[in-house]
Amino acid sequence: MNKQELENRLIDFAASIITLTIKFEKNYAGNHLLGQITRSSTSPALNYGEAQSAESKKDFVHKMGICLKELRETFVCLKIIEKANLSSDLENLTKAKKEVNELISIFVSSIKTSKNNS
Repeated sequence: MNKQELENRLIDFAASIITLTIKFEKNYAGNHLLGQITRSSTSPALNYGEAQSAESKKDFVHKMGICLKELRETFVCLKIIEKANLSSDLENLTKAKKEVNELISIFVSSIKTSKNNS
């Protein structure tokens, strides 16, 4: 997967989460997690763009690490949303969990490779 494909995948993932949040329960918990997951799921695409302009390998690894942290946060949010029944769209919730797991694996591998090449 090249840089542009990964960036597009991150953008598609962020958009899918935004679409998923439209079906959240409209209560305090639903609204809270809606905001949280919107921020954490859009952050990786934005930070990945920054990583492409990193000033050094150390800066690149740092920005990629931020992407990874935000992806992990999104995964935990998705699990909470599922357990608390805050979304009726179980099919897309399951797809989002699968995609975020794959993205986490990609970033873990990329960070590991970058560190080994330093």
